[in-house]
Amino acid sequence: MSPNGSNFSFIAATSSVCIHRSKEVTKILIAKTRHHIVTFEAKHVIGKPHVGYITSNHWIPHGKTKNVTMSPNGSNFSFIAATSSALHRFGNLRFFQADLTNETSFDAPIAWCDIVFHVATPINFASQDPENDMIKPAIQGIVNVLKACAKSNTVKRVVLTSSAAAVTINQLNGTGLVIDESNWTDIEILTSTKPPTCGYPVSKTSAEKEAWKFAEENNIKLITVIPSLMAGPYLTPGTPSSVDLAMSLITGNEFLINNLKGMQMLSGSISITHVEDVCRAHIFVAEKESASGRYICSAVNTSVPELANFLKKRYPTSFVPTASGEFPSKAKLIMSSEKLIKEGFNFKYGIEEIYDQCVACLKEKGLLKN
Repeated sequence: MSPNGSNFSFIAATSSVCIHRSKEVTKILIAKTRHHIVTFEAKHVIGKPHVGYITSNHWIPHGKTKNVTMSPNGSNFSFIAATSSALHRFGNLRFFQADLTNETSFDAPIAWCDIVFHVATPINFASQDPENDMIKPAIQGIVNVLKACAKSNTVKRVVLTSSAAAVTINQLNGTGLVIDESNWTDIEILTSTKPPTCGYPVSKTSAEKEAWKFAEENNIKLITVIPSLMAGPYLTPGTPSSVDLAMSLITGNEFLINNLKGMQMLSGSISITHVEDVCRAHIFVAEKESASGRYICSAVNTSVPELANFLKKRYPTSFVPTASGEFPSKAKLIMSSEKLIKEGFNFKYGIEEIYDQCVACLKEKGLLKN
């Protein structure tokens, strides 16, 4: 792949990004769950299990010997291998295979590291047993990573990717309610009502709370980034589920449109962020000495009807359904990124750029004609 300006997007099958400077080597960890290889990114590397970005500004040591190892995993291997070759320009890279449910598999990758990014989580929305398929592995995974960090005696900071699903689900009423880092999703609502895909918000909320508990008990410097729905261009063979969801009003996928409406009804809004801004936020809090605690990372707060009206005007040749009936036209809540912005972070992309790039990407791949 070729660079585009100062950065380029890429995907790698990884989960925890371990930055090791003291021995002039950067380690990238490939973590495999029982269901799939989850993804990561490295220095300007982050994302859901699909998309990541790297930005070249010498954050990763350059000019060192490359050392990349990995084990084949079905159809993913050739794509991962092809992608890894594009990372050589960033210095000495080592790939490790690990399992979130294996307590000791993170010891070697994290040894001698200064900074660890933990961005993986088990995802299986079709699971009939989310407790064992998502919730328990997510909690066990973060504990295993943090145990390895504690053993290393070199890790100065851990940056954990949380989710809007860990802060937005509550029983508050009204519109324009501001959600900040002090808010937590009410797990009791989810366990009692059991809405579709409830396993994901329960797993993300439970895992982050367990991370904070372990970090405090073991004197680990933990920071969590709480991104909203991520969208933007991608290189993966298949379209990331978050992009599919964000683009559903344009693609006309009724199932995903209903999921988008379900998201608003459950979490209170449709909040969206460009994946590169999410990557930049992770690096920002890793480098910012004063950074501490939780940070919401959300660029846009809207509702399904408001989003539909915006998309219809911006892309007049696309058929965008705007009839909302009795569906709430206003978002119940606003995810506030004020803490992150006050720390000095600036979002590069607004809703126009996010969707323009998504539309261009899908057209380039032949997935969108209008």
